[in-house]
Amino acid sequence: MRSGIVTRHFADDDETIPGMGARAAEKALSAAGLTPSDVSCVILSTMSYLHQAPPAAAACAAELGARGAAAFDLGAACAGFSHGLAVAGDLVASGQAEHVLVVGAERMSDIVDPHDRTTAFIFGDGAGAAVVGPADEPGIGRAVWGTDTDHLRAIEQSRSFAELRRDSMARWPFLEMAGPEVFRWAIGAVADVCEQALRAAGVTVRDIEAFVPHQANVRIIDAVVKAMGLSSSVEVARTVREDGNVSGASIPLALDTLLASGRVRPGALVLTAGFGSGLSYSAQVVVAP
Repeated sequence: MRSGIVTRHFADDDETIPGMGARAAEKALSAAGLTPSDVSCVILSTMSYLHQAPPAAAACAAELGARGAAAFDLGAACAGFSHGLAVAGDLVASGQAEHVLVVGAERMSDIVDPHDRTTAFIFGDGAGAAVVGPADEPGIGRAVWGTDTDHLRAIEQSRSFAELRRDSMARWPFLEMAGPEVFRWAIGAVADVCEQALRAAGVTVRDIEAFVPHQANVRIIDAVVKAMGLSSSVEVARTVREDGNVSGASIPLALDTLLASGRVRPGALVLTAGFGSGLSYSAQVVVAP
């Protein structure tokens, strides 16, 4: 398949976005040697949460046992986790928070039409998380982010949920995507944003050890790698093959896979890049945990 996707994963009926986020957060806290009581803020990135109140982040914090932590959702679609890292880094640097949990959690199966041949094979469910905390040296570079509103509706919900209230026979508002438009935009724009992020961090492509882009499509990833002239020694995440496109959860899941397999060492410089509906984008250089 041209997307490169071989397998995907779908959540069970009882696996909620806050619950999946909490499980991922527990793993991240354990790796950091911290407990839920150490968490001062929870940022949860998702585009597929169907329950508006309480927010997914608050429900995640409650399930995790992070009592008293600030908690809010971040809606930047597939760029959400990258946006969350930028916000978390600033919260810690300013002293507003000490340890921030950045969670990406999605049940894309709830918002994708299983009969839509343009989207059904692409998206999966999952969750990933990272802890951002104080350090002697900054570990998160300045984010280069924005929204290309010239392509605002290239990835969009087909209609408002309000239609279901007005008409019980209305069709469920599934996610729709203009695939060729997104592909053409991504292979040009993402490499440029990544190069800006490298300059913002004061490094070059020769300094990074890994590239972890949003896992949208293997052809997009390969095109960006080629456009940037990345060396073959740079580890490139291509977990889209096993996980599919998990939107806001794809970057933390991909980074965890590289770390767990030993392909990326703790302390390595990693270039991350998220992009999705809006079309929102965000890239930054981070130090691998």
